[in-house]
Amino acid sequence: MASRLVVGAFVSLDGVMQAPGGPSEDDSNDFQRGGWLPAHVDEGFNRIMGDVLDRADGMLLGRKSYDILSSYWPDVPDEEGGAKINSMPKYVATRTPMTAAWRNTQVLVGEAAQTVAELKRSTDGEILVQGSTDLIRTLQEAELVDEYRLLVFPVVLGEGKRLFAAGTAAAGLKLTGSTTTDAGVVYLTYEWAGKPSYSSLV
Repeated sequence: MASRLVVGAFVSLDGVMQAPGGPSEDDSNDFQRGGWLPAHVDEGFNRIMGDVLDRADGMLLGRKSYDILSSYWPDVPDEEGGAKINSMPKYVATRTPMTAAWRNTQVLVGEAAQTVAELKRSTDGEILVQGSTDLIRTLQEAELVDEYRLLVFPVVLGEGKRLFAAGTAAAGLKLTGSTTTDAGVVYLTYEWAGKPSYSSLV
């Protein structure tokens, strides 16, 4: 028994994933460029996201991403995607005890490197990490990420929280798929392939 941990992320061309859906999502560090995603949403984007959610057996979130999603999704009608995301198991990784009102949510209190490792060992299927920049950094350092599903948007932001920030743990990745939407969003999937290999061209 073991789950695969999949990071799903919306990123700008320069790797920023902060506040894609709107300015109020995350304005920490005085980030003023939130809301860079909606202009690029089209049928292709919706199809990709539908597939990503359909494949997930559970969702793992950091505390801030949980607060954002739980304020929106419980009121989304079943036929608009609410049925899947509201019914699936959800897990919140946090160092501080909290009460989770969103149904089917379990709170994982403690250090995420330990609590998420145990979650992977004790569950089956695929656990999707959506958003949750700080949590992803911890999971990268602990080598708990099995796959990345990245939607790369045709915009350069120049600042903000990045998926692979300075100091991110080194990792080798294997490209397993790529496609492009009509709006110019590139969807890339990578599997974790252990440590990078190093050599020389000369």
